[in-house]
Amino acid sequence: MHRLAMHSGLATERQRLTEHQWVVYDFACTISRGRVTAYSARCKAIGRGSPRSVGSALRRNPFSPFVPCHRVIASNLYIGGFWGEWGTLSSGKNSDTTAHHCQRKIEMLTMEDVEFTSDGYLADESLIWRGFM
Repeated sequence: MHRLAMHSGLATERQRLTEHQWVVYDFACTISRGRVTAYSARCKAIGRGSPRSVGSALRRNPFSPFVPCHRVIASNLYIGGFWGEWGTLSSGKNSDTTAHHCQRKIEMLTMEDVEFTSDGYLADESLIWRGFM
């Protein structure tokens, strides 16, 4: 049984989730507060799927913030996506109306002492979580 399914009230979600989603969510629970990992690293660690399939599973995370999907960033250390958006408010042609969720992701990580540059890149590479290696 998956770690999440063992928590009361969460087992009923099993009917709506794929095995891949369960594995991605279980793995997300192992990332330490104040650390981040990349979509591609998570994919390699769970041994299945692609970075895109990991991102897709995280986008549909029904257990947030219990499952800390905000701790996953792009392999180039860019903030990546959150709730289906990609990038920071300063990026993209519709910067005034896009990426509000990604700004929330940055705020959540900042509260965990994970800082990003003004253009959305991880400021301190020592915060990359390597607990699966």
